[in-house]
Amino acid sequence: MILGTAGHIDHGKTALVRALTGVDTDRLPEEKRRGITIALGFAPLTLEGVGTLGVVDVPGHEAFVRTMLAGATGVDLALLVVAADEGVKPQTREHLAILTLLGVQGGVVALTKRDLVDPELLAIAIDDARTAVRGSPLADAPIIPVSAHTGEGIDVLRTALAERARAVPRRDAEDLWRMPVDRVFSVAGAGTVVTGTAWSGALERDAALRVAPGDRTARVRGIETHGARADRALPGTRAAVALAGIDRAEIPHDAVLVREGDPWTPSRVLRADVALLDAAPVIGPRRQLRFHLGTAEAGCRAVAAGGPIAAGATRAVRLILDRPVVARAGDRFVLRGGSPVGTLGGGVVTDPGPPSVRAKPFASVGADASARLGWILDEAAAGGVEVGTLPVRIGVRPAQVERLLKDAPKVVRVGERLYGAHVLDRQRARLLDELQRAHAADPLAPGLDRQTARNALSQNPALADEVIRRAERAGLLVVEGAWLRAPGFSAGTGTAAREARDRLLDLLRSAGAEPPSVAELVAQLGDDVPALLKLLERERLVIPVALDRWFAREGVVLLLGRLRDHVRPGTAYPPSALRDALGVSRKYLIPFLEWCDRQRISHRAADGRTFGTVPGEP
Repeated sequence: MILGTAGHIDHGKTALVRALTGVDTDRLPEEKRRGITIALGFAPLTLEGVGTLGVVDVPGHEAFVRTMLAGATGVDLALLVVAADEGVKPQTREHLAILTLLGVQGGVVALTKRDLVDPELLAIAIDDARTAVRGSPLADAPIIPVSAHTGEGIDVLRTALAERARAVPRRDAEDLWRMPVDRVFSVAGAGTVVTGTAWSGALERDAALRVAPGDRTARVRGIETHGARADRALPGTRAAVALAGIDRAEIPHDAVLVREGDPWTPSRVLRADVALLDAAPVIGPRRQLRFHLGTAEAGCRAVAAGGPIAAGATRAVRLILDRPVVARAGDRFVLRGGSPVGTLGGGVVTDPGPPSVRAKPFASVGADASARLGWILDEAAAGGVEVGTLPVRIGVRPAQVERLLKDAPKVVRVGERLYGAHVLDRQRARLLDELQRAHAADPLAPGLDRQTARNALSQNPALADEVIRRAERAGLLVVEGAWLRAPGFSAGTGTAAREARDRLLDLLRSAGAEPPSVAELVAQLGDDVPALLKLLERERLVIPVALDRWFAREGVVLLLGRLRDHVRPGTAYPPSALRDALGVSRKYLIPFLEWCDRQRISHRAADGRTFGTVPGEP
């Protein structure tokens, strides 16, 4: 669990952390010289009945609000620090607004420097703090006067923090692992080391990691949590991770470490629900803003359907960033801007991976996972969405994916992709249209070739096959081998087609063992001959002995009979010896013998052909 400090500069945050933990989080020489916190500081805080919390001490100076944001994002509990001798100040209010925007669930207010004020001033300071936190996550937080100098109230503060910490839900160690990086350095013997707050999931030694954005990979060499070696880094803990296979210079300070193979995809476009503070100016699509998520910062513009965003309003928007960030649905962020720069508002990511920079904002704010999944599937249409991307794209734990799909009746799973049920309905209608066109265009064909149908429906063969299966189960088409046909359809059943078929069959039967070529048949009977031959082949009435030479079945039976009467096993016969026996010219003999080779009736060798048992029927 992470406890984050917040409050105005010089209100005693670092001194209070030192009194609670014994750790001085001001570690930089410049911090020591200037007496203010510039970088994030970290310390472990052990609370009875709770365990060890990671404390993030953030700077209070306005110039370092960006650093404060990096520390505050991802905290579970806030420790708002207000000096009793000064009361609530501008950075107190901005930090409180940031905590509210980031969805911090609660915390404690510490009224520091108790030893510097009398009871009357202390009462005024308490009232001032209570007014300031009204309407925030700290509205019901206990306000505890303390003195880091004398130790007064420190034990009471510890007790209050423990009570609040016990009410915070634990993070799920079975979730996807993610850790924004806030420090990168090298240690002799350990190599490259990164530190950060583990937002979700758990990490073990030797795990393969990816540094995002980017495609750099590394292996976990070692882990420390709260300054001690550990086998695992659990969510909600401060962790230092020693990495093998990567140089310090290859890791930006605002990078995110994720597990290799998990579906994290950096993006420059996000969908989000954005809320502006009451004092914020109207935000139009051209206003330049600063987007803060974890340790990442990017310039951005916010485009809302229906026009600019007014102060105090919450709107569904599309955020266009000037650099990619690693985000997940449900992540909270802060927007800053203006002159001087201040916090304007913030929001919640609702879709971290829209398909394009022109993707429309969602239809409404506050939509649940099922509704957002439906909108994403509508947009994806026949392209579908990979199941494996849902933990990031929808913002659910991997263990929740199956329940989400079970509760979404209008979602169809095909393999590892999801589609809206309406997509399959449209694809089915398209399939039936293609089938009717095929029947009308070629009534002699057995129907629509299955591969042609698949190509017409989708680039994903699995989706096309599912559409075909569903149409077959519904009785809307019949599948026969590689062909699809409408129920009741039979090729060549029209009067004209039946007459043409009979004429062609009679001609081939009368030709016996010396049928005309396909070209000769076309010249005599017309362009429908190839289709009629296919029709007769399906009826097993003709046999394609060669590409351009089709025999009536009776003609092949005749030649097989003559062959069986003439040949003897183990004897090789040259074509000349077979020509007289079969009674046909070489023009018909060679195609027939090659057909026998393909049917394994004969075996061709240098000295002729040998035959095994010659069948009576082809």
